[in-house]
Amino acid sequence: MRKTLLLIISAFTLLFIANTAKAQDYNTAVGAKFGGYENGISVKHFTNESTALEGILGFRRGGVVITGLYEIHQPAFNTDNLKFYYGFGAHAGSVGAGKYKKLGGDEVFEDSKLLIGADGVLGLEYVIPNSPIGISLDLNPRVELAGPFFDLAPGLGIKYTF
Repeated sequence: MRKTLLLIISAFTLLFIANTAKAQDYNTAVGAKFGGYENGISVKHFTNESTALEGILGFRRGGVVITGLYEIHQPAFNTDNLKFYYGFGAHAGSVGAGKYKKLGGDEVFEDSKLLIGADGVLGLEYVIPNSPIGISLDLNPRVELAGPFFDLAPGLGIKYTF
């Protein structure tokens, strides 16, 4: 996992150096998402000026989770390059046996477990002026339907925009 993180950081550095002149808005972004449960790769594409689709391929101990989100973006605090976003989606994947932290206490899985659930998202995104780099901070409430349980997962995203 450390090698993957180092590779992602190196790629962002090279992309940042190669393309420092970038408009404040973008159509598509590719990046890394670090969350409360999974860390992974994300792709966001705007379907129009204010709505976007985001896909996340998240890796976690003993499993993989695919998440799809529909997001609505709006200007935040009258600040250039800062947007507030919210939306909903779903996830599916699996998790290996082990002890996992969640709201209300730890959960222990004796065997691998299927994960299927509904997701929400609420966050802020800032695109650094004159650069292709975007940074997001969000909260992802999720309801695990195969479990069932409810939890919140904070997320930090770093994206290359184009």
